[in-house]
Amino acid sequence: MVIIAEMNVLAVGMEDRAGEFKGLPIRLLNMAQGSDAIRSFKTDQIDSVISHWHLADMRDGQFLRKLRAVRPDMPTVAVIEPDNPQQEIEARMLGVSAVIPEDCDERYFRQVMTSVLGLHSVREIETFYAVKDF
Repeated sequence: MVIIAEMNVLAVGMEDRAGEFKGLPIRLLNMAQGSDAIRSFKTDQIDSVISHWHLADMRDGQFLRKLRAVRPDMPTVAVIEPDNPQQEIEARMLGVSAVIPEDCDERYFRQVMTSVLGLHSVREIETFYAVKDF
């Protein structure tokens, strides 16, 4: 039996951390620009979003603000600059599910992601083989 990923996670501005999603039972849609991410909502079923606060084409949380305005119930993670309380306050005021600093370690990053996605007990995609007793 193989566990199939049924959750689509949109990662915006997260190219440098894409490897940290490896092994999670998700389909990762990685976008560099906020405008591309917005367009992806028209063509893909998106279940959750993780995004940097500052994107090249949408500064100061613009993408997350637009997303929260139209999809307030979507699980969303904001990645902020380290030691930037203003960004953290603004992100939390938007009502995102979690806020993490961009310099957090891989273990904490994965812990937050699995919690937000409801994958608490899932560590990696594994292949299980059914063994039948004769």
